[in-house]
Amino acid sequence: MGKEIFEWVKIVVSAALIAFVLNTFIIANSEVPSGSMENTIMTGDRVIGSRLSYRFEDPKRGDIAIFRFPDNEKIYYVKRIIGLPGETVDIVDGKVYINGSDEPLDEPYIREPMIPEEPMHFEVPENSYFMMGDNRNYSMDARRWENTYVKREKIIAKVLFRYFPKPGILK
Repeated sequence: MGKEIFEWVKIVVSAALIAFVLNTFIIANSEVPSGSMENTIMTGDRVIGSRLSYRFEDPKRGDIAIFRFPDNEKIYYVKRIIGLPGETVDIVDGKVYINGSDEPLDEPYIREPMIPEEPMHFEVPENSYFMMGDNRNYSMDARRWENTYVKREKIIAKVLFRYFPKPGILK
């Protein structure tokens, strides 16, 4: 009986250790509590991100990332990367322009056209990123934060897929 209990303890400890290593070093699990990323990620969806993705490559424009919210680093946010280090981001008439381009950013993922506001200009510092939600008219994103930019080291993972309630790969 003692040998069987010991075998069960080994299995449980091994499973806990594997789960700890996976969750700490390989994957990030997050719930999206608001509609800021709709229709890409719906309110209440749970997503899995790869912590390894940004160890081997830099974040890219268009990636959906899990990161520590710059105004309260105890909170994780999920948003799309729009501005890269050293770039300028201009928002004019509800459209996003990068580095003074005449053409707005092609954003097929946004839920609906942005309601035009006063023009906004952002200069992304080195080692930082500018994030926005896909549901621009209802997203509390970098346009509204006190600390506008997300530092590279605060980006936790690249979101790969949604697993609950409706599984799917995200783009």
